[in-house]
Amino acid sequence: MATMKVGLYDGKKMRLAEAPRPEPGQGEVVARVRCTGICGSDLLFYARNTTPDTTHIGHEVAGEVVEVGEGVDPGLVGRRVAIENIGQGNACGRCWFCRSGQFVQCTDRDPPRGGGYAEFIGRRAAGCYPIPDSLSWEAAGLVEPLAVSVHGVRRGQMAGGETVLVLGAGNIGLTAVAAARAMGAGKVLVTARHPHQAEMAMGLGADEALPSEADDLADRVEAATGGRGADLTLESVGGYAATTLDQAIRLTRTQGRIVVLGGFLEPVTIDLLAPLQKEQSIIFSSCYSLLDGKHDYEIAIDQLASGRVVLDPMVTHRFPLERIGEAFETAYDKTSGSVKVQVHQQSD
Repeated sequence: MATMKVGLYDGKKMRLAEAPRPEPGQGEVVARVRCTGICGSDLLFYARNTTPDTTHIGHEVAGEVVEVGEGVDPGLVGRRVAIENIGQGNACGRCWFCRSGQFVQCTDRDPPRGGGYAEFIGRRAAGCYPIPDSLSWEAAGLVEPLAVSVHGVRRGQMAGGETVLVLGAGNIGLTAVAAARAMGAGKVLVTARHPHQAEMAMGLGADEALPSEADDLADRVEAATGGRGADLTLESVGGYAATTLDQAIRLTRTQGRIVVLGGFLEPVTIDLLAPLQKEQSIIFSSCYSLLDGKHDYEIAIDQLASGRVVLDPMVTHRFPLERIGEAFETAYDKTSGSVKVQVHQQSD
């Protein structure tokens, strides 16, 4: 059986290992991975986990199709694609949720079979979205996080000209700034913990970057919104505490909307009296899907290909797969100036 190099977590750090190379089944493709971004959710999970991986992960994936299975157009071979790795790429395509375009909610998804921290990846062809040759691999690897933010803005039903507050300037917070700006926000505010994140957010279209722990944060948001608060707040932090949820409720206007994009890895407690009295809508947004006849991946690719969103500056560090341990250490260490760390493999 043919093997390939993969990155596995051994309970302490990421290391290089070997695994079977995937083979395409019915309706599937195998792609040579060219770029995989390290997601904040990967970092949060491994920060408290000591259980070694049995399957390699990585879901911010772009690559070139090298093989197709039965029932797949052979013309896909050689195509550059962004791979919808969590939902459509693993979804059955038959259940009610799949037929509704909500692939992440599939009730009969494929078992885990390895992600983008590898030389090759196998997925359903339906989850492979073609990208133009003009798009760099850095940008192609950012389609996934941008699609997450596009989905959040769409779930929040943002209207043109509204003020959007993004809580957090990590990878999803930064792509949320860019998505909101590209989709017609009137004003975009963002909170940032680190100066280099604030600088990056401003470069991506934020009107104002505010220190996330500033004592006068509420006053500054009120000053920027005529005393009302944000029309739409996108919470992008998640983690282990309710701090940003409490901020969202406080900083969003009466009858405003709050979209929770961040992944909370432990139960948290919030006071629901304030959002009840303010008649706020709290909306949860998970990954991406088909909305109004168009997938979030399609919108993200269009934004990048058209130049309306330029995310390449987010990629501060690039590592080969052989140095995946160093890549993760750099992504953990924000004093390194890291924003988006990607694992790249050179073309033949």
